[in-house]
Amino acid sequence: MEIRNWGKIKAKIANWHIETLPVIVVIGLIILIRISGYLQYLEWQALDNFLRLGPEEPIDERIVIVGINEADIKSVGNYPIPDRDLAELLIKLQTYKPRVIGLDIIRNLQVEPGYAELVAAFKSIKNLIAIDKVVIDTIPPPPALPPEQVGFADGMLDTDNHLRRSLLSTPTANDYKFSLSIRLAEAYLAQENITLENGIKDPETMRFGDTELPRLLPNSGGYVGADAGGVQVLINFRSGRERFHTLSLNQIKTGKFDSNWLRDRVVIIGMTAPSAKDIINTSAIPSENPSPGQVYGVEIQAHAVSQIISAVKEKRLILQSWSDGWEYLWIIIWGMIGISYSRLIQSPLKNLLSIGVASIGLIGVSYLSIFWGWWIPVVPSLLVLVLNGIGLAAFYQYDRNLKSQIKERQLIIERTFDTIHNGPLQTLAQLMRNAKERDLLSHQLVPELERLNQELRAVYESMKRETLTQKESIYLGQGIEIDLQAPMHEIFYEVYSKTLERDFPCFKTLKVKVRRFDPIDPQHLTIEQKRGLCRFLEEALVT
Repeated sequence: MEIRNWGKIKAKIANWHIETLPVIVVIGLIILIRISGYLQYLEWQALDNFLRLGPEEPIDERIVIVGINEADIKSVGNYPIPDRDLAELLIKLQTYKPRVIGLDIIRNLQVEPGYAELVAAFKSIKNLIAIDKVVIDTIPPPPALPPEQVGFADGMLDTDNHLRRSLLSTPTANDYKFSLSIRLAEAYLAQENITLENGIKDPETMRFGDTELPRLLPNSGGYVGADAGGVQVLINFRSGRERFHTLSLNQIKTGKFDSNWLRDRVVIIGMTAPSAKDIINTSAIPSENPSPGQVYGVEIQAHAVSQIISAVKEKRLILQSWSDGWEYLWIIIWGMIGISYSRLIQSPLKNLLSIGVASIGLIGVSYLSIFWGWWIPVVPSLLVLVLNGIGLAAFYQYDRNLKSQIKERQLIIERTFDTIHNGPLQTLAQLMRNAKERDLLSHQLVPELERLNQELRAVYESMKRETLTQKESIYLGQGIEIDLQAPMHEIFYEVYSKTLERDFPCFKTLKVKVRRFDPIDPQHLTIEQKRGLCRFLEEALVT
């Protein structure tokens, strides 16, 4: 018994290896594709869509954009905006007492007339921060400003030319530089005695008070081998159709706006004219201006500043990601969920429905996790779920059908053997005994052989008919078929009585016979089990 059980266990282990191999191959292949970076684009698109479809957020009243648009350029009559007009704008804004002003316009060269006036404005406005560029194509800052009033405006575009991350600081050949967004946030929060410091959990990142900015790493979220130099963070863009108050140059000149919008605020000046070409691609923001999937660079600066201040003041979450180990464990778990469905649910329609529900659940969890501050891998998880749940389900369905066919053929062979064994073979055995005992002559042997021939042909016809029609009956020979749908005690009695009618000498001497069989509850008996019981009764009688 122990040897037999051990054989069954070894067979199950062998089958387990065979059945598990496709699962391991699918999961390993998806992980390999992800490690190779081929799923980055899909994961970026998923992140963008989740952010764009996020719940509506109120306008961040602390940030105001002063956008110089096409009408302003036409009114001034020149582009770039002359230094005098820019100086007048800065001085006018300063009268509204903003907490800090950011100038997101390159101003390293003179744009006459009015250069001297602009230099004077730079020197007099101590809460002004202008920009330079320090990555790749370097551009120096305005010469009149000290280093602490300069922040770089460089962005980190992904390979699809879309922006999803903010570069806050970076080392250069001469010193360590800070971005416009971090300079503006630092100036705003400094007036509330919240200073910029190094991180505690991650000493290489930045911290305002007890709010540590989660640093982007090369493999964070959907990234694979990204350039994570300096300190970078993912941008959790504000959602909604209107994110910040926006004023034009002409509105500032005429004073036609609510002055409370500017008092004690972060004011960022930038170009909002398509001709200026300061346009960033991003599908994470529901924007129609300048066109769908694009926003002006000054708004990106506003999002970056708003993210930092909101994280410090309201604990609004900045996106971060799991470590590589947890991410790949998450992918493997969804692959195992998919294979569980394919193994446990044999109906293709139910399996498809289950995988659909699980996929919606996975997407829903991934969507909600964004607003819990976590970017988790959704695309590879969805792929292993669908491929294991639907693709391998077809494989296992084929395997089940094949095993079912083999089992069905085995049953037909066994039924055929039982029928021949209990019918023609018993007739043949009786004929051989008679031939030995009585030395039958040819005229006596021929009828017996003809009867045997008819029985064998009848067995063939019965098995063929049963296979083609799936008839629920049992063939007893001599053209006798018994319906297996009848009550079991009636079936047993009919098998008993018809078997005893055979021309066997031992049956002729029987003096005691069964008159009836007790009723049996057939509720849990299959047709094959009924057929097996009938064959057992028949064989017990004839042998």
